[in-house]
Amino acid sequence: MPGTRFRVGLDALIGLVPGIGDLIGTALSAYIVAAAARRGLPGSVLLRMAINVGLEAVVGAVPLLGDLFDAAWKANQRNVALLRQYASVPRRAQSQSRLVVAGWLLVLLAVLAGVALLAYAVLRQETTQKRLRERGPVATGRRPPPERRRRRA
Repeated sequence: MPGTRFRVGLDALIGLVPGIGDLIGTALSAYIVAAAARRGLPGSVLLRMAINVGLEAVVGAVPLLGDLFDAAWKANQRNVALLRQYASVPRRAQSQSRLVVAGWLLVLLAVLAGVALLAYAVLRQETTQKRLRERGPVATGRRPPPERRRRRA
């Protein structure tokens, strides 16, 4: 960006094209992961790179907010830095990648558990209400209102 120290890469600019831009950007990002696989990087590092690309692709699909995320996240720069780190200090890159991947898996499991609990609560509430509607007002613990009698005048 002119006048700032913030730089925007080609991936973020391509992502601005509606519809196809994010697809092209993800394909270009996947090329870096494929090059790393050809170099023989371990699975934990490759999975971390794939998470970087996947996160950028998923969040990047959200209009406007996704484009801002693409410009800030910079998955390609992160992945190239991982390649360089693995080239210089392989054990450190591999152990850090294992921790990051485990952290993301825990986050994913927590989100899935939350969704499952929410779905269970909604379904339970619906079946309870359906059962109460079928049984009538006695099932709710309320007595039916007394019949009104007309007073003779």
